[in-house]
Amino acid sequence: MEWLVIIITLVVLWVASLFKILHESLSASQAAVLNDGGVFRKRNVLLVIAHPDDESMFFTPTLNYLSSRGCNLHILCMSTGNADGMGSVRKEELYLASIVLKVPQKQVKVLDHPDLQDGFGKSWNSKLLSKIIKEEIVNCAIDLVITFDNYGVSGHCNHQDVHQGVRKLLQDTSHKEVEAWELVSTNILRKYSGPVDIWLSLLSAKFHLSGVRHCLLNEHPRRSLAAMAQHKSQWVWFRKLFVSFSSYTYVNCLKKIN
Repeated sequence: MEWLVIIITLVVLWVASLFKILHESLSASQAAVLNDGGVFRKRNVLLVIAHPDDESMFFTPTLNYLSSRGCNLHILCMSTGNADGMGSVRKEELYLASIVLKVPQKQVKVLDHPDLQDGFGKSWNSKLLSKIIKEEIVNCAIDLVITFDNYGVSGHCNHQDVHQGVRKLLQDTSHKEVEAWELVSTNILRKYSGPVDIWLSLLSAKFHLSGVRHCLLNEHPRRSLAAMAQHKSQWVWFRKLFVSFSSYTYVNCLKKIN
């Protein structure tokens, strides 16, 4: 009987969380991400990721939010994800996913640098990453960068290296005008709590200092599934489960990189 009560409670909480995501208007804290001196304006945004499919598995709430606000989105992917010899396929899959996510294909760049190859244990040089990101910022007039945090959601070394590359860039005084935000990693329980995590994420954003952390709910969760489905080489059963149950499908917490 106790187990039945627990199951029913979880189901109700899950449904209530989905209802909030689909029907609630965005919180006031979200709008502040795109404010410049209190005045809303469109931004030239660069999402920096490590592998094709990172954008669909982890960042869709952010991308959906930004695209719906008319931001000019760019994606810089530091590798083709060639660890299993499918780099050329995965590169094309990212282009297809970007269409679903409303990012112009011409504004998606996928690198195949010999020193930035996909794989656990393959460390990427932060100076090299910083140089590449700097070039993209200059070429595309980027004023807002989004990437992984120091843990990188899954703990993948390439995710962590990308974060260090952005942080290295910010140490350059000539780029202090560039604003950078990181996707906050959560513990494993929250990570696999699906839409239920939105409540903890909203509380987390509320009790942090203004302008430091913001919580973005996914306005189009089905778009996340559709985008990830474009990565056919990766769309195996356990990733289908991940996208369905991952909190990153439903909410992103972004923290400003200082």
